[in-house]
Amino acid sequence: MVSIIVPVLNEAKVVGSLLEHLLALKGGHEIIVVDGGSDDDTAAIASRYASRRGAGGYVRVISSERGRARQMNAGAREAKGEALLFVHADCRLPAGAIQAIEAALDDPGCVGGCFCLSLDEDGLIYRLISWLASLRMRLTGRMTGDEGIFVRREIFERLGGFRDIPLMEDWDFGPRLRSLGQVRQLPLPITASARRWKKWGLWRTFWLMRRLRFLYRLGVPPQELRKLYDDVR
Repeated sequence: MVSIIVPVLNEAKVVGSLLEHLLALKGGHEIIVVDGGSDDDTAAIASRYASRRGAGGYVRVISSERGRARQMNAGAREAKGEALLFVHADCRLPAGAIQAIEAALDDPGCVGGCFCLSLDEDGLIYRLISWLASLRMRLTGRMTGDEGIFVRREIFERLGGFRDIPLMEDWDFGPRLRSLGQVRQLPLPITASARRWKKWGLWRTFWLMRRLRFLYRLGVPPQELRKLYDDVR
């Protein structure tokens, strides 16, 4: 079984449609929504789905301390599946996602991976952003949460989960995962929202992401990077 873990914070506008989408997926899976103390109706909306069963899955709602890494780790501790899949609330998985993960992990050398990224906006620049993200993963093993990170549960536990840092927890996780085995990029596209790019501006967002990653490589503490991120946001 695959455990789909969704960290949420003030996602009342999208959490309902996300859960409808995830419940419709075929294949054995559970859905764990981890609320980090939302100020809106996110938890209440998600809880309405807790008694529903879909094509192959069901929903559980838990709460944890705020922070994406903490929320995802909390979800992993509650998970019952042999494989973990971390998905953002504004992403949509492709048909066949569960079966594709299971097929990838049938190879004992594969420890995890992600999907190809596809932003939900037309236009050359958005296709270029998606292509560059997929190329980066193939070359470096670095993944972002928008790409839907999956991992064997035993490997996740061996790594100690995501590091408890306020930003770049996904960027940090990929190389650590790759050090333990093959990391596979599935050819199926996960669709991620371009809302951040549209809200902040394409070039402003692009250069912010590059700046954060460059500073992270230089050893700037994630706490300082979080302040920079929040200032721009």
